[in-house]
Amino acid sequence: MTDQLKTEGKFTYAEAGEGPAIIVLHGLMGALSNFGATFDHFSNNGYNVLIPELPLYSLPLLKTNVKHMAKFLYDFIEYKNLKNVILLGNSLGGHIGLYFTKHYPEKVGALVLTGSSGLYEKAMGDSFPKRGNYEYIEEKTKAVFYDPAIATKELVDDVFKIVNDRSAVIRTLSIAKSAIRHNMANDLPDMKQPTCLIWGKQDTVTPPEVAVDFDKLLPDSDLFWIDKCGHAAMMERPEEFNKILSDWFTSRKI
Repeated sequence: MTDQLKTEGKFTYAEAGEGPAIIVLHGLMGALSNFGATFDHFSNNGYNVLIPELPLYSLPLLKTNVKHMAKFLYDFIEYKNLKNVILLGNSLGGHIGLYFTKHYPEKVGALVLTGSSGLYEKAMGDSFPKRGNYEYIEEKTKAVFYDPAIATKELVDDVFKIVNDRSAVIRTLSIAKSAIRHNMANDLPDMKQPTCLIWGKQDTVTPPEVAVDFDKLLPDSDLFWIDKCGHAAMMERPEEFNKILSDWFTSRKI
């Protein structure tokens, strides 16, 4: 998928397929490749799938927050001239999708949230990030998944690189604090878009009770569980994730 990346102006993104637009929103330390299986499946099955690189580490510090990530998403949708988009977000990406939907509801046809922040998320701990401590970063990265083998050396190396970049660390902390400030609990009841919630039963970052709360607060949501799965269902159980979402799209005529 990364070989399909293109850069146009301020946007770097992958795009494939034709049909209704699905915009995939990655998390705070999530690479675009985390969604490779989802990107391939839906772009080959009647959807136009787009994954923009969010400017988590390139905006001025004062603009490194959920609000300006949503503004970036607005600019991207306008640039691509997209209508009635489906927003699919994991972790922080889900939160950005929710904030965007609050402010631009007319542009969103449906939401798909998996391990989304916005109500509650357990951060890596007050001691994070421990710069230079590879074993600690490896342990914390593996804890995101039910199966620690999903945290490959390449993935751990990527996280380690981020936490040892002072500029990236400052921005990581800035947007994490912004996510806590922008709690969406009071906004969810006003979001009328059909919403698919796909949650790992063993998610320790946004635990199962978070999914239950999302389901209670959103007016038109369906909640699906994936067993033996942590915080990133689309990575850990991609076939099950894609089948749940495909069936939901069919049932909702999306």
